[in-house]
Amino acid sequence: MRARSAPSVRGGGTPDSGVHHINTRQTSRFTIIGNHLAQHRELSLLAIGLSTYIQSLPAGARIGIKKLAERFPESEARIAAALRELEAHGYLSRTRERLPNGRVVTRTCSYNQPSGTARRHPAPAPAPAPAPKPRRPAPAPVTTAAVAATPPPPAPVPTPAPAPAPAPAPVPATPAPTAPRAPSSPLPQPRKALPQLLRAATALLTELPRHASQLVLSEDDVARLAPAVATWFERGSTPAALRKALTDDLPQPVKYPAKFIGHRLTKLLPPPPTPAMPAVGLQNCDSCNRAFRSPFPGNCHACTADDGAHARSLSWPDAHHRS
Repeated sequence: MRARSAPSVRGGGTPDSGVHHINTRQTSRFTIIGNHLAQHRELSLLAIGLSTYIQSLPAGARIGIKKLAERFPESEARIAAALRELEAHGYLSRTRERLPNGRVVTRTCSYNQPSGTARRHPAPAPAPAPAPKPRRPAPAPVTTAAVAATPPPPAPVPTPAPAPAPAPAPVPATPAPTAPRAPSSPLPQPRKALPQLLRAATALLTELPRHASQLVLSEDDVARLAPAVATWFERGSTPAALRKALTDDLPQPVKYPAKFIGHRLTKLLPPPPTPAMPAVGLQNCDSCNRAFRSPFPGNCHACTADDGAHARSLSWPDAHHRS
């Protein structure tokens, strides 16, 4: 690369403007740097300075990235980028070589002329030009006689298209068997539909929302459930006990109040009362006509015992005779 021309100098020997060089002759510890590197138009200032520093080092000096980062304030990333610039422009080369003892080292070469790298890494030879394709001979002209002598090709026989296969009949889907639902139990009915019991049952069902806001019933639901409530009253249940049975421990929410109340009226129905025993009074014995206490007429205890003993004595000889 050519160096720039020197600026114009006045008669006194100093330039009009710009830098003023004051040069001292170097006799020791100096490095010759060409203007092709110092004034390179594509290299960064960091790359130019780094190449100058590397060329000033003695042979064998270590110039790894970490070593250079310890020497200069630039980061390892910037130093690595500058080294790649120098490699791209032929001022530096780094190769990995294996020593006889098996150790792998990096050999770094610094060039004061970029042509050194060009000689070390010659440009690849151009690829040979592809051979020209052989030209096909021109077809012979077809004469009218040749066309007449050539028989026409036979007409192609059309192949009948295969008949489409019939679509398989759809198989009706068999519904999955479902378990039969258990029939719902009928609502309990009273033995005698007394009007006073039905009125009390209707009043209890109508006032249920006051005690449980979820148990709101329609007029038809009240009329259908009233006989079941009357059955509870017939079996001796009080309105307070029945109301507690219907409103205690409600699920959240109650989706179907009428079904819920009907279920509880059926499943929690108390048993019917046991019939009362008849009063114990005085009875006359049918055998001895003596009076004795018993709820039922018949023989007294003494006559009953005598009848049992007499029956046993009659059966004993017959048993002895058979033996």
